[in-house]
Amino acid sequence: MKSIYDVIKKACLTEKAMGLQERTNQIVLKVDRKANKLEIKEAAEKLFKIKVDKVRTASMPGRRKRVGLRMGYTSEWKKAILTLAEGQKLDFLEQL
Repeated sequence: MKSIYDVIKKACLTEKAMGLQERTNQIVLKVDRKANKLEIKEAAEKLFKIKVDKVRTASMPGRRKRVGLRMGYTSEWKKAILTLAEGQKLDFLEQL
């Protein structure tokens, strides 16, 4: 089994993710591309000490980038949107 730190890479702190957190009590995480929903749920519950109701995942494609004259692509990554249980709350900005 993978370590919880291998499954969850980092929190996604974009404007859209912060809006989801405020309005619908959902958090957005960047996770390992090979992790499944059960591994993500268990890792989040152990790491953040919260109760997760639902996990949705999306594979995000790499984007085309240019540096000088050269063209390349960013890495592909996987996004997990976790719906927290009723009464649970998690705020990443307070913990920083």
